[in-house]
Amino acid sequence: MNEGTEQGLIHISDDVVTSIVGQVVLETPGIAGMSGSNISDNWAKRLGGKNVKKGLSVEVKEEDVAIDLRVIVNYGCVIQEVCYMLQKNVRNAVENMMGLSLVSVNVKVEKAALPV
Repeated sequence: MNEGTEQGLIHISDDVVTSIVGQVVLETPGIAGMSGSNISDNWAKRLGGKNVKKGLSVEVKEEDVAIDLRVIVNYGCVIQEVCYMLQKNVRNAVENMMGLSLVSVNVKVEKAALPV
């Protein structure tokens, strides 16, 4: 996203949006983590880092953002409520922190984290 101001140009990269949204997801109660492919996780570990993009797709067009999330929920939670709260938290972060318009936050629950 690029925005011109009197002082110059402001550019917010897709990676910044991804990082902020990823943090919001992990801070949402009832969410155990992001879901992603084991292949990408293994490569990230081999390269000595974390795969911060797993389970998260962000599409930014000018000032509009569309987000797709694949998550793991905690066993025993009310999934609909957790997903609604997640959508609300992501929307607030994107709109308030970055001043972008959120077109959609699509949540796909892929797993439930069972108690050990």
